[in-house]
Amino acid sequence: MTSVGRDQEAAAPAAPPARTPAAPIARRAGLAGLGVLAVAALYFAYWRQSLAVGLSSDGSGNILQAWDMLHGNLLLTGWWVSDVSFYTTELPQYVLVEALTGLGPWVVHAAAAMTYTLLVLLGALLAKGSARGGRGWARALLTAGLMVSPQLSATSVVLLSPDHTGTAVPLLVIWLLIDRARPRWYVPVLVCLMFTLTMVGDSIILLTGVAPLVLIGTGRAVTGLIRNGLRHVPAWYELSLAVAAAVGGLAGSYGPRVMAAWGGYQQSPVSADTDLSQLQHGSWVTLQGFLELFGANVLNPAFYGTTTPAEVAFVWLHLAGALVATIGVVVGVVRIFRPGDLIVPVFAVAILANVGAYMISTHAQDLLGAREMAAVLPLGAVLAGRVLGDRLAAWTRAARYWLTPVLAVLAAGYLATLGFSAAQPARPGPNEPLAAWLTAHGLTGGLATYWQANSTNVDSHGRIVLSAVVQDVRDRLVPYLWETNEANYDPARRYANFVVADGPSALPGMKLSAELTFGKPAQIYQADGYTILVWNKNLLTELNGPGLN
Repeated sequence: MTSVGRDQEAAAPAAPPARTPAAPIARRAGLAGLGVLAVAALYFAYWRQSLAVGLSSDGSGNILQAWDMLHGNLLLTGWWVSDVSFYTTELPQYVLVEALTGLGPWVVHAAAAMTYTLLVLLGALLAKGSARGGRGWARALLTAGLMVSPQLSATSVVLLSPDHTGTAVPLLVIWLLIDRARPRWYVPVLVCLMFTLTMVGDSIILLTGVAPLVLIGTGRAVTGLIRNGLRHVPAWYELSLAVAAAVGGLAGSYGPRVMAAWGGYQQSPVSADTDLSQLQHGSWVTLQGFLELFGANVLNPAFYGTTTPAEVAFVWLHLAGALVATIGVVVGVVRIFRPGDLIVPVFAVAILANVGAYMISTHAQDLLGAREMAAVLPLGAVLAGRVLGDRLAAWTRAARYWLTPVLAVLAAGYLATLGFSAAQPARPGPNEPLAAWLTAHGLTGGLATYWQANSTNVDSHGRIVLSAVVQDVRDRLVPYLWETNEANYDPARRYANFVVADGPSALPGMKLSAELTFGKPAQIYQADGYTILVWNKNLLTELNGPGLN
């Protein structure tokens, strides 16, 4: 080698150490920041929309139960809850909100916005599945888009008091576990545990989660074992998931009995009767309810007061989303007997089961009963994203010159709907004037009809205790044991010296029934449409007999 060659070799620079490019890190940080801002914006919009509907005594009862749990009564001893306890679903959420903010009607609105935001995010994640790139984004955005702007008229169903909507949160979490976790022995164990806990809080999970997974999982497993032999591992895994769901549903069904045996809450029974004689009417109401959940009830837009031109336009715009969800259900039904993605046939069967059960039930009287199939919205959105997201991405690439503008218009319309709903003025609770008047006059313990009692208690931030009563066959007042604490009727623990006889949602004949039960009042006040009868004694000493719904 020449001296020139050696000099050139010595001058060669050493290779620099490997470094992580700064640009990708900054890009990820920027995307994460935008994601946080988007979630915060969604939460704010849903919170504002929830405020547009005043809080009733149903949600107020749940607030009071959570407040009691926060102060040590973890089993809700002495409480009569409704036919759905929400003990393992919304009540822990309410406890958390109350620990941070205190007792007041805002608890329901804050929790409802949190629940719906979680549904949008969980639905998008579940729809995305293992898809990456454009396919994954198309799935997630389609699902989130179908749910992003709940119609203002459906606020009381999806953005207010616990009404089965929140039960979809643990359901989607269960399916995220099944969809994302590798097949391991502990997955069915966790699935069983989560179904059990959710079942304790809300038995609607039987229709939306347990039964569909048992049916599809068992059917696919048996078919797989017949076709591929007894050593077919995927079939055994799907069978284990079906068994886990069945065991979880059965164990959770004993929740109310176990709680009562432990000295906890008692659950008020309500029959879920079927009425095939009203099938035609039930089918019509079910169709309207399905459209209402997707913000597209063009058949009866005025039921909830949708009358302005903007609201009517938004309803027709959302018809596209309802159509996409319907196509997703149809595709899911077609794939029931095909091997592959387990979630698609299970969600299709869950939607059909929920809709079918509602259609033949006595709940299908008007749109107020649509809460019984609230899970159809997130399930349908996830199903649409899962089966149509890939096609949407492909169609957009193939026909971007006309399809992209259409999608942009729809997206803009959905976001405009979200903004319109969020811009509505907040509506106070129906009994805030009563709470203010009673507080100003030093009346802190009394009796009232159910729809006045819990609502007033929460509107007063716990300073007033109104206990719910109802008339018996003799027109006397008796306790109404629904979303109420028996301790409120104990004269050794509470003092009640007045009855609210008139006002919003008062029972007819309350004044006469109060006088028949307690005699002539010492004073009678008229305030803001309410009639308040006051005695100089503790009325609870003369209040006898249970109030049964």
